[in-house]
Amino acid sequence: MVKIERLESELSEKAVASLEREKAKASGSYNTPEVNEALQDMFYGKCYICENKKVTSWQIEHLVPHRGNKDLKFSWDNLFLSCAHCNNIKNDRFEPIWDCTKEDVDEHIAFRKEGYFGKDEKYLFSPLDDAIETQNTCKLLNEAYYGSTTQKQVEAKFIRKELRDELGRFKNYVRDYMYETGRTKDELLCTIRSELSASSPFAAFKRWLIRDNDKYAELLNCWK
Repeated sequence: MVKIERLESELSEKAVASLEREKAKASGSYNTPEVNEALQDMFYGKCYICENKKVTSWQIEHLVPHRGNKDLKFSWDNLFLSCAHCNNIKNDRFEPIWDCTKEDVDEHIAFRKEGYFGKDEKYLFSPLDDAIETQNTCKLLNEAYYGSTTQKQVEAKFIRKELRDELGRFKNYVRDYMYETGRTKDELLCTIRSELSASSPFAAFKRWLIRDNDKYAELLNCWK
C-alpha cells in the first residue's frame, strides 16, 4: 500500500458528475461505468490494499464505511479500487485506516519478506508509529495476505505467489544494475524507477527491499 495521487482528470470529472446524478436519485448507484473507469485509471489497475494487479474480480470500496450515509456513499474521495478478496475482508471491520491518497503508507509501515527458498517465508507488516491508523492498517494487510477463513487463505496464497514472483524479478533488476555500466546500467535504472513507482504492483515491498539494504542507498530517491 503506497501513496496514489487523487489527481483531477477528464475521467475523474465524469465520475464525479455521475455520482452527483446518482446521489439525486431515490435508489442511485455509485457503481457506474464512469466511476469504474476513473478508479481503474487512478489506481493503475491495482488493488489499493494488496497492490496486486492480476485480479479477476474488481469492486468499488468505501474507505470510510458509509452505513447508509449518502454523502459518504457517493463521495468521490471516499471511493477506492479494490479486489473482491480485500474488499470482503475489510468491509467495515478496520476503522480508521490510512488513506493512501493522502498518506505515504509505506512510511508508517515496514513491508518486509523473511525467509527464502527452502525456508518458511513470511510477509511482515511492522508498524513504525503508534497511530491507530497504522495499527488497523497492519491488521488489515496481515489478513489480506494470509486470510482468516479457509476460502480467504486460499485466495491469499495466490496473492503471495504473485508477490513472490514480482520480488524475484525486481531483485534481479537491482542485482544486474549494481554490476553493469554504461547504457545498460542506465536502462536498468529506468526499469527500477518504474518498478518502484506507485503504478507498480507490490511497490511497498519493493521499496522496503531498497530501504533495508545499505548497498542500494543510491536507489532511495527513485520513487520520490
